[in-house]
Order: sequence, then C-alpha cells, then structure tokens
Amino acid sequence: MAVNEIFQYSIISALMDGVASTGLPVSQLVAHGDHGLGTFRHMVGEMIILDGKIYQMKSDNTVTPVDTSPASDAVAPFAMVTRLRPTATVRAAFADKKRLFEHLSRHLPGSRNFFLAIRIEGVFKGVTVRTAGGQSRPGEGLVEVGRNQASHTFEEPVRGTVVGFRSPEYTMGISVAGDHLHFITEDRTQGGHILSFGTDGEVDIGAAQISKWHLELPTNDPEFARARLEGDKEGIAAVEG
Repeated sequence: MAVNEIFQYSIISALMDGVASTGLPVSQLVAHGDHGLGTFRHMVGEMIILDGKIYQMKSDNTVTPVDTSPASDAVAPFAMVTRLRPTATVRAAFADKKRLFEHLSRHLPGSRNFFLAIRIEGVFKGVTVRTAGGQSRPGEGLVEVGRNQASHTFEEPVRGTVVGFRSPEYTMGISVAGDHLHFITEDRTQGGHILSFGTDGEVDIGAAQISKWHLELPTNDPEFARARLEGDKEGIAAVEG
C-alpha cells in the first residue's frame, strides 16, 4: 500500500453482527501498512499496529506482542492500516478528544469529508481505555461483547502513543464514523481502546488527510455471507465511544 492510503479489512457492521471467527492473517495485514488498529479472532482484545509491530491489548490489562510471520495463526476479523507520513504536525496540549480534533481541523482545514490518520506521542492524563474480553459464544455481536468489556483509568499521567483514525460520518457502518483511537504505554505493557483522555502538557501530534481507501471484504467466510449487515449507528456509537 502506498503512503497515506488506508487498507481496511471487513466492516464494523460485521463485528456488530458477530462475524469474528476468522479474518485476514496478520502476516498479510502488515504488508499493507505499519500504523493502524483492529481486533482479533472472536474479538479477544484490542489491536494496535505501531511502527510495523502488532500488539494485542487484553481485558486483564496486559499487552502481548503478536507474531506476524507467515507461521502465525493470528487473524484480524476487522482492521484499518496505513503507512502514515504526517502532512501536518503540531505540538500542543488538549483537554479532551473534542479539543484534539479542533487542533486537527485548524491544521487540516477542509478535511471533514476525508479520513485522517493520527499519531500522538507524549504524556497523557485522564486516560480511560476499554478492552473487549471476546465472544462468549459464536456469533455474539459487538454490543453484547461490549457489555462484558473491561475498562481501566490511568490514575497518574502516563507516557505513550495514540494511534488511530477519524472517519467521515458517511462511512458509519463500514468504518467507525468519527474518532477511533487506541493507546499503548511507552513500555508496551498496558493499553486499549480510548474512551477519554487529555494531555499533561504539550504532545507531538502528527496527522495526514487521506482520500484513498481500499476495502477488502471477507470472501470465504460463511458468517459474513449470511450476516444481516444493516449498520446499527446507535450501537456502534455506544460501543466504540
């Protein structure tokens, strides 16, 4: 995949319908990019792709590096990845996600109807993350899985990296419209899907506006073929925060 183009495997509505028994091998996923996020088979944990390495952030608040060699059996039923080369950089502080995207809108005007790929490095505070514990039965949807998710708030400021995307509103059901951000600590021992966060002083923000979006649908997945993919906007917003 070329620089600042998104590769996406499957759609978020498939996770909503519980399509998560198989997916794209991670060895193939990293061939498309070095920056991204997603989930794993049966929605066990959160995926972050950082500098070409994949980490699985689990509901017990641990992080495991994932083997991305051809011998690996790890798969992604949903993922978004790019080769991020920021076209806008800023050093700034922000109190919450809303203020973050106000900064990005100023530095990338006219980006509302495009994707943004985002990377933030620094010290953060008020960080609350969640991690999915996985399906309790085949076909269990993301809303049900989310009811059993684990959340964790970092009580002290914490240094780490935020990786993610902002997707246009018209992509709801295909992607996660709005912000979709994952966090991992500098020592790569904790992290998850961001529910809320701010900064402890200024941080380094890098982002790129993206207009090329490549979508691959599961072709040999009976679950996907029979799923009723209707785009539950309220459910997606509730689960993805």
